[in-house]
Amino acid sequence: MKTTGFTLIELMIAVVIMGILAAVALPAYQSQVRESRRGDAQTALMQMHMSQENFRLQNITYGAASDIAIPASDFYTFTVSNVSATTFTLTATAKGSQTGDTGCTTLTLDESMNRLPASCW
Repeated sequence: MKTTGFTLIELMIAVVIMGILAAVALPAYQSQVRESRRGDAQTALMQMHMSQENFRLQNITYGAASDIAIPASDFYTFTVSNVSATTFTLTATAKGSQTGDTGCTTLTLDESMNRLPASCW
């Protein structure tokens, strides 16, 4: 009489292998998700920069946060600071799970297209 199926040992080996694969894959996946969200924040900062330039074409100064479109995001808070006739600074600050994006939790862009931190752009 021949029986077919899995033994408990074979099943446990398969579970251990799946656990190891998940332990390796999950951090890599989370890192890719954070980078993708950072890319979305960079795009939003660039759009805000274009809004600032458009505002200045029609006015003699750059606009405050209430004058330009500030995007809504579940992962970043966007702010406008240092606003004058010739300068502005746009900032995206990570929030929630995005704060795990080590070294890139605050992205800035100014009127001269200076991007900080440079390694995150």
